[in-house]
Amino acid sequence: MIAKKNLVLPAITSVVCLLPLCLSFAVYNDLPDRTVMQWNLEGNPNWYAHKAASAFGLPIFFMVFNIALYFLFCSDSKRKNISKAMQAFTCWLVPVVSIIITPLVLFMNLGVNLPMQMIILSLMGVLFIFTGNYLPKNRQNYTVGIRLPWTLNSAENWNKTHRMASVLFIIGGMLFIITAFLPLKNVVGILIILTIVIITVIVPALYSYSIHVKDKNKNR
Repeated sequence: MIAKKNLVLPAITSVVCLLPLCLSFAVYNDLPDRTVMQWNLEGNPNWYAHKAASAFGLPIFFMVFNIALYFLFCSDSKRKNISKAMQAFTCWLVPVVSIIITPLVLFMNLGVNLPMQMIILSLMGVLFIFTGNYLPKNRQNYTVGIRLPWTLNSAENWNKTHRMASVLFIIGGMLFIITAFLPLKNVVGILIILTIVIITVIVPALYSYSIHVKDKNKNR
């Protein structure tokens, strides 16, 4: 059972998620009936929806996702092992994304020419750098970090894996920011993004498993 005082934060962050609705109501009549919901790296639309989806659906989606994420976090029996900075980051990530992404989508559909590639990739870069900086500060938990059977079973494996992943995330974040300012074709840009994401996810997992195998062989 979650105490009432612990519901104050999700209530505040949910309200922040819905703040873009003020803009949505203000510009709703000026939006085209079919609005673009997603653009490729070249700025071409590849997903349309009714204007109500972008104006009202996006903030509501972010609010629901924010609440689900909060209750997932609260269900973690080891949440006290998560650093204070990462706890705050987890609580405020979705609200911040909501107040950035929803206005961007609305303004683009109103004909405002915005550098979406630069904005989105720069935000991803900042996200990766922040995550990389605070990954090693988290002890074993079930919500934040590289949660593999061998990292959850060994504190040493967890710590080594997250120190290594920290470096990769920071480098990946810097590469995202650099990529944001390059005139990339859509296919090339997607390949670069996928490569960065795969390296930052797969390499730490393989490294963690190698530690697990070495420890297992030592104990034979």
